Order: sequence, then C-alpha cells, then structure tokens
Amino acid sequence: MYAIIETGGKQMKVVEGQEVYIEKLNAEAGEEITFDKVLFVGGDNVKVGSPLVDGATVTGKVEKQGRAKKITVFKYKPKKNQHRKLGHRQPYTKVVIGKINA
Repeated sequence: MYAIIETGGKQMKVVEGQEVYIEKLNAEAGEEITFDKVLFVGGDNVKVGSPLVDGATVTGKVEKQGRAKKITVFKYKPKKNQHRKLGHRQPYTKVVIGKINA
C-alpha cells in the first residue's frame, strides 16, 4: 500500500517503512508525527481524494533534523564588473513512514 501526501508545499509518494527527506518540521528526533493531507491511497482498493481522502492519515517517526549540502548561488552581470556569490543550505527533516491508515 502506498499514499501520496502533501507536506511543505510538495507532494510525495510514500510507502510503509520508507525513509523520506521533507521540508523542515517543528518536531524533535524520536517524535511521532501525523500527516493529515492525504491526496491518494493506492494498493488493493484505490481511494482518490477531492482534494483530500476523508479519514486517511499517514504516521511517521522523526529520525533526525539536518541541513542539505551547500549549493552555490552566483549572480553575474556582464560588462558591469558586478558579481555576487552566495551559499545556501536547506534544512530538512528525515522521517521514517510507519503506517498508512485509509
């Protein structure tokens, strides 16, 4: 069984036991979280929401909080001697999906 959930403004396909990296959530490591925005549940019996599936939830356990690798942002204007170099590290939350309740 799998589900499509919405979190952090993004949609993600999840399966029980899967480790997913999502946008940062306000939760400590080891804490249980529940995703209420379930858009689709697939498997033996398919449930499609409009936009959400009624009564469906996905539970998971926060494994850790972290930050992704640094990306370099370089802005450059030719012939103007103007350039700017920045770095950015996006925070994330690593979640292990526990159970899909449909």
